[in-house]
Amino acid sequence: MAKDVLCAVNSCTYWAEENKCNAESIFVAYHSSKQPTQSEETDCKTFESK
Repeated sequence: MAKDVLCAVNSCTYWAEENKCNAESIFVAYHSSKQPTQSEETDCKTFESK
């Protein structure tokens, strides 16, 4: 498991200084029914707007 999760989306509730994510867990999903092969084909479902 990752020790530190980084996130550059500072409009998220879970964003913390030094681009760290302070959510207790992270949920990443994909855009369509096919398996993603690039990061651009995924979404962070943990995101909550500030």
